[in-house]
Amino acid sequence: MKILIINSGSSSIKYQLMVMPENEVICSGMIDRIGLESSNVTFKASSNSYEETLPIATHKIGLQKVANMLLDPQKGVIKSTSEIDAVGHRVVHGGSTFTETVKIDEKVKSNIKQLFELAPLHNPANLEGINVAEEIFNSAEQIAVFDTAFHQTIPEVAYKYAIPNKFLTENKVRVYGFHGTSHKYVSERAIEYLENSSKIITIHLGNGCSMAAVKDGKCIDTTMGFSPSNGLIMGTRAGDIDQSAIFYMIKNLNYTPDEVNAVLLKQSGMLGLTGYSDLRDIEAQAGKGNKDCQLALLMNAYRIKKTIGAYAAALNGLDAIVFTAGIGENSSYMRQLVCTDMDYFGIELDKEKNQIRSKEIREINQANSKAKILVVPTDEEFEIASQVYHLLQGSNTL
Repeated sequence: MKILIINSGSSSIKYQLMVMPENEVICSGMIDRIGLESSNVTFKASSNSYEETLPIATHKIGLQKVANMLLDPQKGVIKSTSEIDAVGHRVVHGGSTFTETVKIDEKVKSNIKQLFELAPLHNPANLEGINVAEEIFNSAEQIAVFDTAFHQTIPEVAYKYAIPNKFLTENKVRVYGFHGTSHKYVSERAIEYLENSSKIITIHLGNGCSMAAVKDGKCIDTTMGFSPSNGLIMGTRAGDIDQSAIFYMIKNLNYTPDEVNAVLLKQSGMLGLTGYSDLRDIEAQAGKGNKDCQLALLMNAYRIKKTIGAYAAALNGLDAIVFTAGIGENSSYMRQLVCTDMDYFGIELDKEKNQIRSKEIREINQANSKAKILVVPTDEEFEIASQVYHLLQGSNTL
């Protein structure tokens, strides 16, 4: 079964064509920095690969580019779209409606659209991916895998907000959590690697950032809540902020609610602090002495460290912390900032191991560190493909 995975992030598209259940990757690639003038486009197959830089203004343009690469007469890997049996889509917010992987129909798309306001940087891009894929791969089953599903095990004491009960019972206002596909994948890989580790904190750092406390393989808490806007400092999102500041902006500074929303989601975070949203640019500027960039990196690490402390308390111990995603896997400097002065929690970084770059799971802690420090490359595409395959096998569709 050939399954195409489309993972539309807030500023990127990852894609992968796989044969299941053999777990054979036919090709993979990524388009990042969507919306900027210098978007990076990569395509990798067994016989060839290439990379180019060009402006990709929207997710729709990016998805059309992916389809063109797959079908390219010289470099592509399929001759017809009919070769694709299923397309698996990462969808960020499933609300209370979706707690598991589902086949996509008009009702599912309508429900995804209704959740736009809760995930304004993601669900529109996810739905765009679905609509474009339906046009291009019109003979394939379209399947949605939801980021919120892994966090359904969070207990009520952690997912309920301290507001009148009717907002939960009538309006489903609660912690949902996001990046669940990634947290699920890396926590399972970490447990396999460590052989029976029960108390893990997973740290997903990319343009969007989140953390999860995972006990015995199940999520018990996470930093993102009702929407993917709170918690850690992110590329353009503010993360946690006192709600009084929002009312101050509206009442005293004459911002409309929509303008405040735009500020907090698209103009804040690392972009608001530094003028740059990409951590690679921020680290480069910090190295040149840019004090705003230096402070932003420290602020980012500080919030992660505070959450490690909170989750170690929630777990009543700590076996390992796991870094993953674009920043978590590739920024040795951010990992060092997070792990500095954390020996009270048994976290002791080996600076030399931290500099090693690899696509494999690796330990970067000192030998005497009580808690392991792991870098686990996430593979959301594999996790999505696996869930798509098992759903379709269970339904005997293909």
